[in-house]
Amino acid sequence: MATAQWTEHRVERPAVSAHPLAWYIAAGVVTTGLQELIFLAARPLIQSVAANILAIALTTLANTEFQRRVTFAGMRASAWRLHLQSAGTFAFYAGYGSVVLMSLRAVVPAPSATLEAVVLAATSALGGILRFALLRWWVFTTQERAPRSVT
Repeated sequence: MATAQWTEHRVERPAVSAHPLAWYIAAGVVTTGLQELIFLAARPLIQSVAANILAIALTTLANTEFQRRVTFAGMRASAWRLHLQSAGTFAFYAGYGSVVLMSLRAVVPAPSATLEAVVLAATSALGGILRFALLRWWVFTTQERAPRSVT
């Protein structure tokens, strides 16, 4: 009797691939750059806190999907933890970035959009360290996904 096997589509990394931390950093640099471009484009139209939240909303899901498919490819992930982590990432960066922008305005009464973007990029880098730890040790486990079989 034949057994059908169902597997999820995922990106396979080559055997000599970079360490997950290298993929994570590369994705973080690209995502942060994209966030800053969106922020700087939106900043003349809306206030800085709203521009930051918009930029985060547009990039968080794409970054999380990249992390799932490439950085942590082959690792088992709990769906609810992945969704909770995405929502938590958005909330964390939106709140953290808003507090940082308001604190910057307390120190520099009229900061330029460029200064705000630089401060947000530094903020993002610090938050990224915490996010990597969360993804690596809570969302994705080290066990390989086993193919499901239907008899």
